[in-house]
Amino acid sequence: GAMLRHLTRKLRASGPVTVAEYMREALTNPGQGYYTRRGGVGESGDFITSPEISQVFGELIGIWYISEWMAMGKPSTFQLVELGPGRGTLTEDILRVFKQLASVLSKCDVSVHLVEVSPKLSEIQAAMLTGGKVQPNPEGESAYMKGVSKTGIPIFWYRDIQDVPPGYSFYLAHEFFDALPIHKFQRTEKGWREVLVDIDPEVPDQLRFVLSPSRTPATQNFIQAEETRDHVEVCPEAGVIVQRLASRIEKDGGAALVADYGHDGTKTDTFRGFRNHKLHDVLSAPGTADLTADVDFSYLRKMAQGRTATLGPIKQREFLKNMGIDLRLQVLLQNSGDTATREQLLHSYDMLMNPEKMGDCFNFFALLPHHRLVHPDKKDKPESKSPLPPVAGFNELLLK
Repeated sequence: GAMLRHLTRKLRASGPVTVAEYMREALTNPGQGYYTRRGGVGESGDFITSPEISQVFGELIGIWYISEWMAMGKPSTFQLVELGPGRGTLTEDILRVFKQLASVLSKCDVSVHLVEVSPKLSEIQAAMLTGGKVQPNPEGESAYMKGVSKTGIPIFWYRDIQDVPPGYSFYLAHEFFDALPIHKFQRTEKGWREVLVDIDPEVPDQLRFVLSPSRTPATQNFIQAEETRDHVEVCPEAGVIVQRLASRIEKDGGAALVADYGHDGTKTDTFRGFRNHKLHDVLSAPGTADLTADVDFSYLRKMAQGRTATLGPIKQREFLKNMGIDLRLQVLLQNSGDTATREQLLHSYDMLMNPEKMGDCFNFFALLPHHRLVHPDKKDKPESKSPLPPVAGFNELLLK
C-alpha cells in the first residue's frame, strides 16, 4: 500500500524509527493514516467499544459525574470534556442522563467540550449529537466548531485539550490513551535499548523490529530508575495529558475518569494491531489496522505528580457493579416488551461484565482533588466535619 511505500522510503533515507513514530504515521498520517482515512469504530469498523455495545455503560458514567458534582457541593457550572469521543455515542448516553435528571441540574450551567483531531469523526459526532445543528467557528476562536445538542446543551469542538476553556470540568477519556504512540524498550547486558522499526534486509518491502545500537534520548528520559521489568512500553504523550488534567483539576476543581484496557505496571509487551475484529501483525500493511497498547496506569499515577489524588485502576465489572448496573439491567428488562431486546440487553451485559470478555481487561481510573478524599482541616478537629461521601464506582454508589 501507499503507506508502506511512504514508510520504506523514509526508512531508507533516514534509518530506523521509534515505535512511537511508526504508530503516529500509521494512525494519523494526513493522507494514509488509519484514523484519518476512516473512523474505524463500531460494528463495521475494526473494534467495538463499550458505548457501542450498551447504552447502560454511558448512563452509569453520566451518573458518576452527577454523583461527584453533588459530592462537591453542586458548583454552578459544569463542563463535560471528552477526549477522543469516537462516534459520540458515549456523550449521547451521558446527555440522556443529564436530561432525565434535568431537575437536579436545573440551576447549573452545563456545556460539552469535545477534543477531536479527526475531521471525519467530528462530522459523525455532530450528526449524532446535534442532528446537524452545527456551525464552523471563526478562525482565531479556540473551538473550531460549535453546535447545540438535541437536548439543548451547547457543544464545542477543539483540536487540543489546551484549547478547552478553564473552569470547573469533568474530563472523560474512554479508550483514548490506548491509541497514543508508545516507545518500547528492552533491557540488555549493555543497559536499556529502544526497540525500533526498520526495513528487513532479507525481505524487501517488509518491516521488522530492531534494537537501537546504543542508548537513545528516550531510554534516558522515560525509564524510571526503579523499573524491574525487562521490557517496557512508555507513552510520553499520555504522561503530558495526565499532567495537564491534574493541574487543571488542582486549579479549577472537577475530576477525570479514564476507562481503558490496561495494567498497573505489571505487563510488558502489549502492542497490538486489530483489523476486522481480529488480531493483525502490527508491522504488516500499516495504515489498514488499528494499533493500540495497554495503558500503564502506574505511569499515569506517577505523572499526576501528586497534584491530584488518584483512584484505581479498578476492573470494569467491579466499577459497573458498584454503579448499580444490576439494578439498571433489571429495570430495562422489565420495561422491554420483546424477547429480541431482552436478549440484546443480556448479551451486552455479558460483554461488559464477563471476566473473559471486557469485565477484567478494562479498568477505571480517576483523578480527583485531594480535598475530595481528605478534609483539609481533619487533623485539627476531626469531629467537626461530616464524613466525605464515598466516590461512586470505586465504592458502592449512594445516591441520596
